[in-house]
Amino acid sequence: MSGLSALLREKHIRYIESLDSKKHNFEYWLTEHLRLNGMYWGLTALCVLDSSETFAKDEVISFVLSCWDDKYGAFAPFPRHDAHLLTTLSGVQILATYDALDVLGEERKARLVAFIRGNQLEDGSFQGDRFGEVDTRFVYTALSALSILGELTPEVVDPAVKFVLKCYNFDGGFGLCPSAESHAAQAFTCLGALAIANRLNALNHDQLEEIGWWLCERQLPEGGLNGRPSKLPDVCYSWWVLSSLAIIDKLDWINYEKLTEFILNCQDEKKGGISDRPENEVDVFHTVFGVAGLSLMGYGDLVPIDPVYCMPSSITAKIKKYPYK
Repeated sequence: MSGLSALLREKHIRYIESLDSKKHNFEYWLTEHLRLNGMYWGLTALCVLDSSETFAKDEVISFVLSCWDDKYGAFAPFPRHDAHLLTTLSGVQILATYDALDVLGEERKARLVAFIRGNQLEDGSFQGDRFGEVDTRFVYTALSALSILGELTPEVVDPAVKFVLKCYNFDGGFGLCPSAESHAAQAFTCLGALAIANRLNALNHDQLEEIGWWLCERQLPEGGLNGRPSKLPDVCYSWWVLSSLAIIDKLDWINYEKLTEFILNCQDEKKGGISDRPENEVDVFHTVFGVAGLSLMGYGDLVPIDPVYCMPSSITAKIKKYPYK
């Protein structure tokens, strides 16, 4: 799997297509809690690879609706599981990608919006569900889903922005909550949330420069990116770091050639798919973020992806910008 110099497009498409055919494997049933997220990852990767028709649209939409948790009024990762903000966003993104949000109907949409808003806490943060875990991931998730649904309001946005700004650290990174360690994934969720809220101007020039430097320093000599200092490179940060840099218009602060080489060397040339590092086992999570990172760098003829929403730019162009006119 080393020394690959081109993207194995067709093999990646076949790999993603094969994932739902492995129901006889024990591992398949161990990952129920990730199934709706996995569907979003697979569909998004296929879109970037210009092969969205590989999945049967009606079957995917049917699966998304089967994950509706009527008790809480939002999406669960799999039928009979509990709803969560993370899987709710995946459900909304899939429906939006297929231009099928209308299948929700007015009642379900209203309950969905109420579920999201109901998980916002007094300090502006969001919990993922009723169990109370707080993380800037959930701020991004909530604002992104509400934005796609056209349901952002100042009552939600203003306190959320204040919370995100409290998560900015002296080193130029962002943590999952105030005073938490800086991490590249949190940089994306915080910058993405600010971009969705149209509040990137809440960060001054010096802060944006510091953020850019912290992010570009995630690139290691072998070309890959890590999530925080002293960690190994991982293909998924090809998305978290590059998207963050793209949001603040500093994407060219990364060495494209070396990062591209690192991602391509993480491909499985026999069965397709992309792993976290060369020679490791592939999965759909690293596959989507590998091809998404390549798309951000303008590699080949990949479909452009929106760095804020992690969806095809042709889809997000239809999302109304906040504040709504």
